[in-house]
Amino acid sequence: MIRTGLGTTAATLAAASPSAASQQTRPENEPFGYCLNTGTIRGQNLSLVEQAEVAAKAGYTGFEPWIRDLRQYVESGGSLRDVKKRIADLGLTVESAIGFAPWMADDVKKRAEGFEQMRRDMELVAAMGGLRIAAPPVGATGKANRDLRQIAGWYRELLELGRRAGVVPQLELWGPSKTLHRLGEVAFVSVEVAHADACVVLDVYHIYKGGSPFAGLEMFNGRRMHVFHINDYPADPPRATITDAHRVYPGDGVAPLGTILRTLRSIGFRGTLSLELFNRDYWKQDALEVARTGLEKTRQAVHKALKTG
Repeated sequence: MIRTGLGTTAATLAAASPSAASQQTRPENEPFGYCLNTGTIRGQNLSLVEQAEVAAKAGYTGFEPWIRDLRQYVESGGSLRDVKKRIADLGLTVESAIGFAPWMADDVKKRAEGFEQMRRDMELVAAMGGLRIAAPPVGATGKANRDLRQIAGWYRELLELGRRAGVVPQLELWGPSKTLHRLGEVAFVSVEVAHADACVVLDVYHIYKGGSPFAGLEMFNGRRMHVFHINDYPADPPRATITDAHRVYPGDGVAPLGTILRTLRSIGFRGTLSLELFNRDYWKQDALEVARTGLEKTRQAVHKALKTG
């Protein structure tokens, strides 16, 4: 079993994270950090360490790996302690991680299995120095009209599990899901959970796909958002048929990024913009070039938005 520092609470980790400290040294025109979600270069089939090296070489300070890559690395004999040191040497922080534990399943047995999977996933994240993990509505994607108060109770259990592991689970909105696909649903659960560590991770594409107005971001507390997935989407195909694979670099689509970024700043968000794309054309290109292009376009979008805001 992978050992973690169980005596450290998730809330303490979030407050004392390197990303929080770096906020004090960012220039005024850089209110956000920049992170690479490794789904952006998923098609290049790089190892976990190679992914981190690409992120660092491209100029990111944050790194958001997928749990499956952590698990594959460990199962092949790798040491996450060594990865933790390598990531630190590269000047990166593991801002979050992406996993798919079915913690929201209706079936009691399946939900228990989901919580156990999340516990193991959190151990992996903690072992490599990670701070947070996404908690999307896995187990509830196909069923509408769920009891959101019940989900808030399950999320509270998940947050307590995170405190013991030293990793913060972030409630994630998924546009294609029938549950937690609207900003209002995510807001309801994050309020009703009444927990000091509660936080959300939102995404440009998912907000659009789910049908919520981007103006709804104004109702959120930016201090309860540590990671925001940045991307863009084209005008065609329409919302009903658009998929993750249609995501494009920030500024190359029709998303109102200027409004979104200005809103994030106005609500107090000072966390990390994590570039998350699943574009098959990008997966055919050199991973470092994709990562560099993504960072350059993200920064351009930020600077353009704040200059005109």
